[in-house]
Amino acid sequence: MAAAMNSAVAKRAIGILRQSFNLVRTLSTSVAPATSASEPEKPKRRKKKNLFEVTQFLPNWGIGYKVAKTHWSDVAYQITKINLYKDGRHGKAWGIRYKAGLQAAESPTRISGVNKRGWKYLKESQKKAKELPKLEVPSLA
Repeated sequence: MAAAMNSAVAKRAIGILRQSFNLVRTLSTSVAPATSASEPEKPKRRKKKNLFEVTQFLPNWGIGYKVAKTHWSDVAYQITKINLYKDGRHGKAWGIRYKAGLQAAESPTRISGVNKRGWKYLKESQKKAKELPKLEVPSLA
């Protein structure tokens, strides 16, 4: 008799659990309420890029181009050398530092924070990189 009562209680408990799970399932798959027409939809924030994600589409991985952090006001680096890791998104970079448009260092220094996000390339450097004179290699003949 006690075994029959225990099985009846167990079946009832299982039935209640199934109902609650079905209720949760229906609530989670229901359509979210539509936003009102008066509220404009917020644009999604773009993920900021590290130095290598910025320069990967530039010719020769951006060597010769100027790059800067987005929050820097007057400091930039002209990239002279890049050492990429295998994944293509991380590595090391060297460049000549510019401050207020004037060259601040004679020799290239290692650029710090290249793997951190928030880099941009300066578009005015694109013109200067294309205007650089091409060196003519003398023929051996």
